[in-house]
Amino acid sequence: MGVKTQQSTVVSQQGKLPLPMNLVEARNLPRHVGIIMDGNGRWAELRGEPREAGHKAGSAAVRRIVRVCRRLGVEALTLYAFSEQNWARPQNEVDALMGLLREFLMTERGEILENDIRLVAIGDISRLPEAVRDVLDPLRKASSTNRQMTLALALSYGAREEIAAAARELAMEAVAGRLDPEAIDGELLAARLPSLSVGEPDLIIRTGGEQRLSNFLLYGAAYAELSFTERLWPDFTEDDLFAAIAAYQQRDNAAEPADGAEGGGGGGDSIAARGALDAGRPWRAREIASHNGSRTGV
Repeated sequence: MGVKTQQSTVVSQQGKLPLPMNLVEARNLPRHVGIIMDGNGRWAELRGEPREAGHKAGSAAVRRIVRVCRRLGVEALTLYAFSEQNWARPQNEVDALMGLLREFLMTERGEILENDIRLVAIGDISRLPEAVRDVLDPLRKASSTNRQMTLALALSYGAREEIAAAARELAMEAVAGRLDPEAIDGELLAARLPSLSVGEPDLIIRTGGEQRLSNFLLYGAAYAELSFTERLWPDFTEDDLFAAIAAYQQRDNAAEPADGAEGGGGGGDSIAARGALDAGRPWRAREIASHNGSRTGV
């Protein structure tokens, strides 16, 4: 597992001039990216504003990064939107977060459906307020056959709780005689984890300066690359995402064996993600920043 703090530049393959961090390889993108969106509260405090203002700014960053991931060609994006432990926060902050979640689901519904994005939710969804579930559940159903990208929202989610629930389920089946205990292995357990329904994460990014996973995708993170940045989530931009992906690609290429038995596709076809338009190859980094003046969407 690689761990690296985000840098401002990377060195070219020739070892000469540094390359801009918005340069990524089209053929070696992480298939599944997970993001721990940390720093909303500190962002607000630095500006003398209430924490709710930070969460609102963070919601705008969600829209920005979902949009760029889709256009870049990332197949699955899991966002740590609300942890199981977040319920212990002050009620007014929880209410504000739920309100922003509902607003996001309502305002982005059209963009999600138009852009062939499948929305899924992982975590204890039953704990969410009815006002949120009333917009979440219909959107999950309406987008269930979409295939361009999967957006997984981790809501009332905790990886330890998820693993414990899966273990309980397997134990109950074994006690009932429907499952041979000897058949229980890592693969069987993984099949019961909703967070792995989109596959194991290739790259996990955490904003806000902390360097820990905080109960996020623990089982699936066994072989994920980890990227930590000091950038607070509301300030996280397309260039920050490209920086994390470029660093991931450097490490993945370096680790790739000669026969290609493991690791990513690797090698060649580095392109400038910002502003790259390639209508003929939809998996490449097209339209990344060419419409910044248009409405924010996904």
